[in-house]
Amino acid sequence: MSGLEIVQMYYQCFNNQDWSGMLALLHPHIRHEANQGEAQIGIEAFRAFLNHMDECYAEKLSDFTYFTEPSGQRVAVEFTVTGVYKKTDGDLPAAHGQTYVLPVGAFLELADDKIVRVTNYYNLPLWIRKVEMLEG
Repeated sequence: MSGLEIVQMYYQCFNNQDWSGMLALLHPHIRHEANQGEAQIGIEAFRAFLNHMDECYAEKLSDFTYFTEPSGQRVAVEFTVTGVYKKTDGDLPAAHGQTYVLPVGAFLELADDKIVRVTNYYNLPLWIRKVEMLEG
């Protein structure tokens, strides 16, 4: 399976809420660089992240555009996230079932047919404005 196919399967698993399928595509020492905060290393840290996200958000991804470099070991992806904010997440605005749509960029690196790095970028201030406008 090519790097592009592995990344496409990763996002298909996300949309199917197949967390074990996602985790199976990751290297044991996965480096996860979420939009905010420090990088997290390892499958257990990624599993905890997925559980937290699943508790606070219901999201589907669409409008994928994939970019690869010649070796196929790095894949960039643009997509749209459509979500529901289910439960207040830390210091973020209060959750009341607000919906949102947001563009996202992701960069993934592969080695030995496993994803070794996932880096996500999105506009957090824009997301906050969207959910605050829908509060109450």
